[in-house]
Amino acid sequence: MTRRALPVTVMTLLLLAAWYVGAAWLNWPQAVETLMRASKPTGVADVLAQAYAMKRPILPTPDQVVVELWNSLTGYAPTSPRNLLFHAWVTAEAALTGLAMGLVLGILLAAGIVYTRTLEASLLPWVIASQTVPILAIAPMIVVILGNIGLTGLLPKAVICMYLCFFPITVGMVKGLRSADPLWLDLMRTYSAGGLRAFWSLRLPASMPFLFASLKVSVAISVVGAIVGELPTGGQAGLGARLLSGSYYGQTVQIWAALIMASLLSVALIAVVRGLELVLLGRAGAR
Repeated sequence: MTRRALPVTVMTLLLLAAWYVGAAWLNWPQAVETLMRASKPTGVADVLAQAYAMKRPILPTPDQVVVELWNSLTGYAPTSPRNLLFHAWVTAEAALTGLAMGLVLGILLAAGIVYTRTLEASLLPWVIASQTVPILAIAPMIVVILGNIGLTGLLPKAVICMYLCFFPITVGMVKGLRSADPLWLDLMRTYSAGGLRAFWSLRLPASMPFLFASLKVSVAISVVGAIVGELPTGGQAGLGARLLSGSYYGQTVQIWAALIMASLLSVALIAVVRGLELVLLGRAGAR
């Protein structure tokens, strides 16, 4: 534990030091201008104090972001739009719905590719090519198309998340379903077991480590997809809407607080997936 904690602590301190140096460098001209307008001293200590205390800095300091997070989380009810937990829940709802849709689609595509050579030759190139389209370009089109057929709210954001999530799940499951021991597959054939029986009894259990590895990637991507999906919808809730409102009004501290909250949300969801992996694979006797 100590061997892991020490490098993380050292790296965290280095990043915080670099953050403070960057904040001083970027906010310095604005701080000098503010002090000169107020006819105040412009010594190094005075400018540094002003650079670290600006209400709308170019780059806020870590303590400003922490204070903003603390005030948001403790100063308002969790159901209030001023509380970041409210926005995190809205984003998590879309991310988890899209992840579930991507999970189903990815497993179906992987099973089809593994069992049907025609699908492998015809579908796999399109699956790979789908990820070459930038999500920022395709997200507004998804919102507009689904909006025209009356589908608004959660579903467009979930579809954007699904678009990002299904690829790593498909690739991971293709590799996982093919990782079953050929000797065990031959043994099942000697027992006249069909493809469906081999899938449930052999291929699917063998693919579980690959599935959870893909899920840990996909769950983080799904949060990004939900935030991107919230930008063109013009919604008032969600971390993406919080980022957008912060950019409109120049509230950089609010933007950074929403970014940190998005990171914490991704870490929490990855921890949940890791917990499920330990429980399910532990019961199955896998490492």
